[in-house]
Amino acid sequence: MIPDEDLRAIDAALASHWPKLDGARLFFTGATGFIGRWMLEALARAPIDVDVTVLTRDPVAFERRAPHLAWRYELIAGDVLDLPALPGGYSHVIHGATDASAALTADDPRRMFDTIVTGTRAVLEVAHAANARFLLMSSGAVYGPQPWSQERVGEDWMGGPDSRDPRSAYAEGKRAAEALTAIYHHQFGLSTTVTRIFALLGPGLSLDTHFAAGNFIRDAIAKREIVVNGSGQAVRSYLYAADLAVWMWRLLLDAPPGRAYNVGSEEGVSIANLARRTAALLGAPDVEIRGRPDAGWNLGRYVPATDAIRRDLGVAASVGLDDAIRRTAAANGWTS
Repeated sequence: MIPDEDLRAIDAALASHWPKLDGARLFFTGATGFIGRWMLEALARAPIDVDVTVLTRDPVAFERRAPHLAWRYELIAGDVLDLPALPGGYSHVIHGATDASAALTADDPRRMFDTIVTGTRAVLEVAHAANARFLLMSSGAVYGPQPWSQERVGEDWMGGPDSRDPRSAYAEGKRAAEALTAIYHHQFGLSTTVTRIFALLGPGLSLDTHFAAGNFIRDAIAKREIVVNGSGQAVRSYLYAADLAVWMWRLLLDAPPGRAYNVGSEEGVSIANLARRTAALLGAPDVEIRGRPDAGWNLGRYVPATDAIRRDLGVAASVGLDDAIRRTAAANGWTS
């Protein structure tokens, strides 16, 4: 459950912007995931009339998890690789459906790539048919490994993942999805915005997948030693989900068409120091840095520059890392 404190903060930040969405018809893929759920929770409290169609592979599971949202929105069972018949007539389309699974990347990178690219083209066609405003959830992974010398990576960075490495299937898929989005903007005049999302924290984040921050919080809640298998030198940053929700809705409503924006925190922290910080904040007994060879796709920095979104939309990160860790832990049963 998302804390009411966070929902009130989102309400206050978006109060003057929600009227732009009044009377809208919205098609949303990926709405049942972590990012989409926060966006839907925020929208559910908005004082506007909006018609939302949510594409989900498992409507029943979503109804069980969030019955208060399921009754408000139209749930359609389906997959972006094989879109069902849709009502159409949308004014806004948000595309976030991606299986960001480390296991899928390792075991079936072709499906990972196909889901991102083919799915994006299918949803772009829905937006094109309705001449709807289109928001793509992309990823900071499109930049590839960030050089150690570059403290923060901006939207003009022309790096990229290693196209010869199958582990780049997710990142290369997102790059191709961005290219498709740019084509539809240029060739068909579609109003598009791309969001390059970096690492996140907040209630609802899975604590038992491949996300280090979630794993550390899980172990601290259980009063277990936090273990970092690698060297812990890689640097990440974490935007809190309430800020994320505000930024995403502002991007849909107000971003200049044809642009791409980084979405993330500029507060970088090494994985080793993140583990120590989590242990100190939540009371884990110890931290062990094992120093094994790192196997991840990005062994360096993964921290965005957010000058563009702060300048163009006037948004800012309002929740720091320590508070983000505490709030995520509290939503999972931790008490101070």
